[in-house]
Order: sequence, then C-alpha cells, then structure tokens
Amino acid sequence: MKTLNDINFKNKKALIRVDFNVPLNENFQVTDNTRILAAKPTIEKILNDGGSVILMSHLGRPKGKDAKFSLKHIVPELEKVLGRKVEFVPDSIGHQVQEAVKNLKPGGILLLENLRFYPEEKKGDANFAKALADLGADYYINDAFGTAHRAHASTAVIAQYFDRDHKAFGQLLEKEVTSIQKALDEGQKPVTAIIGGAKVSSKIGVIENLLNKVDNLIIVGGMAYTFLKALGNKIGDSIVEDDKIDLAKKILKEAAEKGVKVILPVDLVIADKFSNDAQTKIVSATDIPDGWQGLDIGPKTRQLIDTVIQNSKTIIWNGPAGVFEFDKFATGTENIGLSIGKASEKGAYSLVGGGDSVAAVKKLGLTDKISYISTGGGALLEMLEGKQLPGIAALTH
Repeated sequence: MKTLNDINFKNKKALIRVDFNVPLNENFQVTDNTRILAAKPTIEKILNDGGSVILMSHLGRPKGKDAKFSLKHIVPELEKVLGRKVEFVPDSIGHQVQEAVKNLKPGGILLLENLRFYPEEKKGDANFAKALADLGADYYINDAFGTAHRAHASTAVIAQYFDRDHKAFGQLLEKEVTSIQKALDEGQKPVTAIIGGAKVSSKIGVIENLLNKVDNLIIVGGMAYTFLKALGNKIGDSIVEDDKIDLAKKILKEAAEKGVKVILPVDLVIADKFSNDAQTKIVSATDIPDGWQGLDIGPKTRQLIDTVIQNSKTIIWNGPAGVFEFDKFATGTENIGLSIGKASEKGAYSLVGGGDSVAAVKKLGLTDKISYISTGGGALLEMLEGKQLPGIAALTH
C-alpha cells in the first residue's frame, strides 16, 4: 500500500478524490463539516511539502448540471477548515480546468465542480476518467472511503492512468482500511460484533462473514424480530422479513456450529403505534401482543449487552438497537454507545460505523473514547462482508 508518507510533493500537483458529499441547509451553508475535516490531514501534508492540490468530489444526486448541487457552495466552509484561500473552477474536465491546474502555484488549492454533473462519472466511463487524469496532476490520491465501494470514474477507473509510483492512499483512506482490518482480522479475543438496523436482507453478507471472525454476535434493531420469529416467538406487529426466516434459522445453526454466541433481545420496549407519542410497555421478547410492535430493546437486554461488551477486547458496532430517530426509543442505542465507550476506556479496541451508530456516539460526546469511527456507510458494510473495494483495489494494481 503506497501512502502519502512515501511521497514528497514539493513542486508537485496532486489530484485528490475527496468525499465532500456534505449536508447543506436552505441557504446552501454546510451543516456538518465532518467529511471536510476528515480530508484535512491529507490536504495539509501535500501543501506542507510544498505541493498543490486539485480537489474533486461529488455532492448529492444531481440529474445533470444543477446549481443547487454545485460544489461552489462549500468553498466558504472549506476555506474556514483549511485556513487558506480556495480557488473554484466551474467544471471538472476540459480546457478551462487544465488552464487552472497549469496556473496552480505550490501551496494552491483548486476545487473542481461536482463530478456527478457528468453521468459518465457514475458509469465508470474510461474517457471521462482519462480526461480527469489529463488535467495535469503529477499524482492521483484517493481519500474518499465513503465512495471506495463504487467503481466510478474518479474513484477507481482513473487509477489505471497513473503508474504505481504516482498513485496512493490518502491518510483517511489508509486509516479506514487499517482500522477495519485491525478489528476484523487482528482483533484481540473475545471479539464482539453488534449489528442493528431495520433489515436482515441488507446485512446478510456482513453477518455471514462475521461468523468467521467473532466470538459474540449481538443482533438488535428491526432485524432482530426476524430472528425472534425464526425461534418461534410471537412478535406482534413488529417489522419482519418473512422471506428471510429460513435464512435466520440457517445463520443461527451456523453460529452454533462455529461456536459463536448469538445474543438476541430478551425484553423489549413495545409501542401501540410507530410514533414518538405512542403508548409503551416493556415485555418479554418471546411474547409481543398483537397490535403492538417492538421499537427498542428493554432494560434486561441492555444489561445483558453491557456485560458482553465489558468482557470483550474487540468491538465492532454497526446499526441502531431501536427507532433511534424517536427520543422515546433511542435509549437502547445510546446505552450500547455508552457501554462501548466504557469498554474502550478499559483498553478494548472499538470500531463504530453507520449513520445512527455514529450519530449516537456524537450525541453522547463519546467521539474521543471510541478507537475508530468510520466515515463510510456502504463501503464499511462491504469491507465487513469481506469484499474487495474497487477504489482500494485500483490503488494497489
């Protein structure tokens, strides 16, 4: 793996694929700069060497050119984070961009327009990738872990136009890969994975791969009800994937054969409707009455999960334990975050990823306690599945 530290960028130009797909408010101001902050170390390393950077990213899902998805909106926030002037060019390829790159002086920062204004980006079009490669940069750096699982022109295809000595992992991408590998392949035992979220179907590959890696598998969130039903429990009106019940049985059987302990909820917070102002009660996970649905794990389950986490040396967490967007049903998810924070302080290695899990960690002020917080959603899931990501493979060939 060629990394930034292997290269001196003095008087060199680096074309960096960053992930600046950030949320904007109605005034087109950035409301969460996490992804910009995550790219800062890579940008600074190159500038501090005496090089210059050309930044390229996508923003949102535009259908062709659309002013509201222009990356010009993030220039003020980018300048604030970097403490430097950022030049913006209103295109991603072509003569105007080539001129701007040619005129870029050491220490300069150039931001290109939204790559997805060109449909060729998502199609992984080789000509578009070549046009990006021909802008005049000396090096190609990928620092966009969040899109590394996509074989897009700027995340994978472009790498073939740079030889092995002129392409490298950015610091964020390198950190993501090594942190995930550390948890998955080098984790001290006992290894515990907590997998949540609404559907089993979206995490089948993850669960099956984790059965070869972990000692404990904690299943929470909406997907737990499919497993509970597979064991013959009454789940009332809870979310369930009936077509995945046989698969749930297969996973439980496989786990038993491999000596993996599967922990499912033993009690639940149930509600009479899917709403923050629903009537609630706590019941055993074996018997949810009709007309009621499970929306969070109960106190006994929280205690059980905490005990497993405190006895673990490596912890992987992806997905909420309940309907985290409703405060009334966020307790289970928050408790898992607090448990992982406590175990991490005692020396466990913890990896947290996925929107709601990361949101819970931030909300509880635990960011500094978790060993590594992943910036990737789909990319993290694919790595947890054991898949090779196109954006990563392209840098090593």
